[in-house]
Amino acid sequence: MAIEELKRIVGDANVLTKDEELTVYSYDGTAMLNERPLCVVMVESTEHVAAVLRMANQRKIAVVPRGSGTGLSGGSIPSKGSIVLCTVKMNRILEVDARNLTMRVECGTLTQAISDAAEKAGLFYPPDPGSMKISTIGGNVAYNSGGLRGLKYGITRNYVMGLKVVLADGTVLDTGNKCVKDVAGYTMKDLFVGSEGTLGIITEVLLRLIPKPRAKKTLLATYGKMTDAAETVSAIIAAKIIPCTLEFLDSVTINCVEDYAKIGLPRDAEAILLMETDGHPAVVEEEAAAMADIARKNGARDVRIAADAIESATLAAARRTAFSALARIAPTVILEDATVPRSELAKMVAFIQSISKKYGLKIGTFGHMGDGNLHPTFLTNERNKEEIHKVEGAMKEIFDYAIDLGGTITGEHGVGVAKKPFLPGQLGEASIGLHKRVKAALDPNGILNPGKMF
Repeated sequence: MAIEELKRIVGDANVLTKDEELTVYSYDGTAMLNERPLCVVMVESTEHVAAVLRMANQRKIAVVPRGSGTGLSGGSIPSKGSIVLCTVKMNRILEVDARNLTMRVECGTLTQAISDAAEKAGLFYPPDPGSMKISTIGGNVAYNSGGLRGLKYGITRNYVMGLKVVLADGTVLDTGNKCVKDVAGYTMKDLFVGSEGTLGIITEVLLRLIPKPRAKKTLLATYGKMTDAAETVSAIIAAKIIPCTLEFLDSVTINCVEDYAKIGLPRDAEAILLMETDGHPAVVEEEAAAMADIARKNGARDVRIAADAIESATLAAARRTAFSALARIAPTVILEDATVPRSELAKMVAFIQSISKKYGLKIGTFGHMGDGNLHPTFLTNERNKEEIHKVEGAMKEIFDYAIDLGGTITGEHGVGVAKKPFLPGQLGEASIGLHKRVKAALDPNGILNPGKMF
């Protein structure tokens, strides 16, 4: 009955019910999680989304929003008997407004397409999650995605000026505008950024763009000791230099990347730092020289400065291919994102190394070291139940230690299903209670992405 009603709303071709179709949408990018949905609905407009939610809310059927399914916390894993509402057909760039430095897009637009459209207009959209070639902007906003340039330019939230959101009962809400200043009422758009599809479904996004930097320099520093790399990051920030990129790879990741991409990385290094500065040409030259000097003073045995854009792209590929390279090594790859204050990086890196030895696990660590966001990546096999039990113990210790250092259980992947057991330990009872009250107010029947976050 519900499926027939959905077909009347979006058309027969946009409702998927076959076993092989449902299998594809039973997973996202998170290891070891899957659940079969009732059906998949491919929506093509805000009106479609509103009509589907009205029907689902009346019938009390769960709705799980999904873009490209690249999430790493199980946020778009279907709940049992749910409707997966897939937004990939809502992929139009509606407006590029160079006079106001904004772009309005539908939620299914790929992040790379947004970046390319900004570039074509001589502008710049900084957020660059690792999955940007295939992730959608709706997912980026729902999980407040970060990226390699987050240190200097911030994360997705910093570029959202307005949203069109459909609430659980089908009400369409417009929040935000092109004004640089606007303090009328609550800033409702910020409530939905990072809400993981539990409060409403985002259908359009108004994005802030900025002028394109005039110059860029890329450096690669090599270290014999991983803690020296961490100390270099702290020293660069202490010197009041804010690079656009300050990324880190450990020895496990270096060798996996070299096997995969053959970039010419030193296999005997314990760590490398990828550093980029951008902006006015004179400032770029000054900052690049200063960072090279700081790296050497903090134990870098070699600092390589890219001679041109081609070499710069080659060096940057060392970081951008990290996850793909690690994913080839083991049957199951679990990518986490514990984050700590930058002053605590050396402690956190050393702790992850000790945890790897304690549990006898292979952990490759890389990440956005400039903003304290590390990605300890477990190379394991989900069929080995004893080893997975060790992984669970190791993860808990890593998250607990991150919190003890004043950090967080997730810097950019979100809570979803994978992190929700650890959320109370970070937020505390009062904050969790407030989260639940907000959820109950906006989604009293609990149909929006149930079972996620808490």
